Amino acid sequence: MDTTHGYAKSDGAHLAYAVQGAGTLPLLYLSAFTLSIDSLEEEPHAAHFFRRLASFSRLVRLDARGVGLSDPIDLADPPTVESAVRDIEAVLDACNIDRAVIVADSGASLAAFELTATRPERVVSLVVVNGCARVTTDDDYPYGHPRELVEGFLNQNMDPDETWSLDGDDDLALIAPSMRDDPQFRAWWTRAGARGASPASARAIIGMLTRSDVRHRLADVNVPTLIIQRADALFLPVDLGRYLRDNVPGARYVELPGADLAPWIGGADEIVDEIEEFLTGHRSGGGARTLATVLFTDIVDSTGRAAALGDAAWRVYLDAHDAIVRAELQRYGGREVNTTGDGFLCAFESPTQAVRCAHAIVASSAANNIAVRAGAHTGECEQRGNDLAGLTVHIAARVAALAASGEVLVSRTVRDLVAGSELRFVNRGEHVLKGVPDSWQLFALQS
Repeated sequence: MDTTHGYAKSDGAHLAYAVQGAGTLPLLYLSAFTLSIDSLEEEPHAAHFFRRLASFSRLVRLDARGVGLSDPIDLADPPTVESAVRDIEAVLDACNIDRAVIVADSGASLAAFELTATRPERVVSLVVVNGCARVTTDDDYPYGHPRELVEGFLNQNMDPDETWSLDGDDDLALIAPSMRDDPQFRAWWTRAGARGASPASARAIIGMLTRSDVRHRLADVNVPTLIIQRADALFLPVDLGRYLRDNVPGARYVELPGADLAPWIGGADEIVDEIEEFLTGHRSGGGARTLATVLFTDIVDSTGRAAALGDAAWRVYLDAHDAIVRAELQRYGGREVNTTGDGFLCAFESPTQAVRCAHAIVASSAANNIAVRAGAHTGECEQRGNDLAGLTVHIAARVAALAASGEVLVSRTVRDLVAGSELRFVNRGEHVLKGVPDSWQLFALQS
C-alpha cells in the first residue's frame, strides 16, 4: 500500500506526516508514543495495524512536534494540549481535510478530547483506545497512578543514564507485556525509542500528558464516540476508560482482554475490528485478502549439496537455479513473492498456470542437474504489502515439504480446480500437515 509523506507548518514549526490508503473516509491517527512514523512502519505488528486502518480509510499519521522528522520542541515554551490541537489542525489543513475521524491512543486522547470539544466542526467521530481524560490521581479522581510515581517512571525512562523498574518490570514489560520476552521486538523498541525523540523532548511531551486534565471537556463531546479499553492494561488502568464511558455523552464502550497499552500488539485485529464496525457498519475480518494459488519450490537436500560443492560452486549452482525459476515464472504469469535461500514462494491467479510452471521449473532444473521439488495450494491469503500470509501459505509450504525429488505435489483443492485441463494426477493419499487442522488429500502431477 503506497504511502506519501509531507510537511505541515504550525506556529512556525514543520510537522512530518504520512498518508496511506485510498478510502474516502479521512482518519487522523494520534499517538502518545514518542515513536516516529518511519519506526512504526518497520515493526511488523504496527505495520499490519496501520495497513488495516488504511484498508477502509485515508489514514493520516504524524510525528508530533519533537518526534522523528518534525521540528524540535522549544523547551522554553513546552507543549500543551492547546498547542497540540493547533498542530493537529495544521496537518488536517495540509492534507486538505475539513473534517476527519480522530483515532487516539493512550495519552494522545487528551488532545483528541480538547480538539473534539473545542473544534467540533473538524471531527466526524472520535475513537479512543486505552485513553484517559487525566493520567494521574487527584482529590476527586482516584484513578490512574500517583503523579510522583508516573513522573518518576517517565523521567527516568527518558534519561539514557538511568534504568527504572517496578517490581522488576521495565518500561516494555509495563507498556507492552505480551512482547517483553521477544528479543526482536525488544531490540526494535530500544532502537525506535532512541531515535524517536531526544531525552529532553520526550520529557517535555510526556510531562505535558502527565500534567494535563481535560475532564471538563468531556461533556462537550457531541460526536459519535467509541471508547476501547484493554481490561488488564497496567500503565493506564481500566478505570480510566470506564471513567470516559461514564462521562462522555452517548459513548459506546468496549472492554477487550489484554494488558498491552500499545494498540498494535496483543490482539490488534480485535481493536481494528471494533473501529471498522463503528465507522463503516461492518468488519472485513483481518484486512485485505486475495485468492491465489501459492507455489513453493526448493532445492532437494540443499545443505548437503552446498557442503559437497563448496561456497563458490554452490553460488553458481544457486544462481542457475534462481534464473530458471524466474524465467519460468515470467513465462507462466506467476509472481515472485519471496525467496527462502534455496527456494521460492510464488503466487498465481490461475491454478493451472501454477501447476504448469511448477512442472517446467522441475524439468528445467533437472536438465541442469539441479534436483527441485514443488508444492501448491489454492485459497485466500492475507495481503501484507507485496507479501502473502495466512493458512493457505502454510498449507502450500507443508505440501511442498512432502514432495519427493522431482515431484510436483498439490492439494485436492488444486486438483479439483484444474479439472478439464490436460493435467493428470496420481493420488498420494491422506496426510496430516504439521500445524494445520484436519487431514489433507494430496496428488502428484503425472509427467
